[in-house]
Amino acid sequence: MDDLADPRRARLRVRVGAVVVLVLVGLGCAVLVATLGQHGSVAEVAPPDQTSTPGAVVSGAEIFVHILGAVEHPGLYTLGEGDRGIDAVAAAGGFLDTADQRQLNLARFVVDGEQIVVPTIGEIPEGAAGTPGSVVDGKVNINTADEAALDTLPRVGPAMAARIIAWREANGRFTAVEDLMSVTGIGDKTFEGLRDLVTV
Repeated sequence: MDDLADPRRARLRVRVGAVVVLVLVGLGCAVLVATLGQHGSVAEVAPPDQTSTPGAVVSGAEIFVHILGAVEHPGLYTLGEGDRGIDAVAAAGGFLDTADQRQLNLARFVVDGEQIVVPTIGEIPEGAAGTPGSVVDGKVNINTADEAALDTLPRVGPAMAARIIAWREANGRFTAVEDLMSVTGIGDKTFEGLRDLVTV
């Protein structure tokens, strides 16, 4: 009997061992799948709330620009220092079909606190100084003024105004009124006549 029992016990031990091995392998697979599932999952991240300021800051310091007129969503927008007129229009949802795009310089840099009014076709911009926001406290802002506004300054005719705008577009915004002397044709005498009439 003992001779017969030994093979049975051996087979039983082999079966129990096999079951234990299978259970351990199954547990290992379950742990591995759970671990991979946690590390490999993709979490959906909601974009930042841009309800009040759809213009996302893409570069530089935050600036605020108020855009009105013939755009889809007039209002106050947060932009980045170094953004241009086209970025302000894009933040406001783009032009309406009635917008007179020719009256705006979309390539110019916008500045903090600026108000941009997009006129409709046939509308005459308010004020004799040209672009809204180009006159601050009675001084012409040389970073936002168009040719008409610059032409109101003494010794600045259409040609000089065009050179000021060309310098601004090539070099970026004026950081100080003294930068005007970098514009061809503006020497010390001309600058002294402009110093108290312009601002940045």
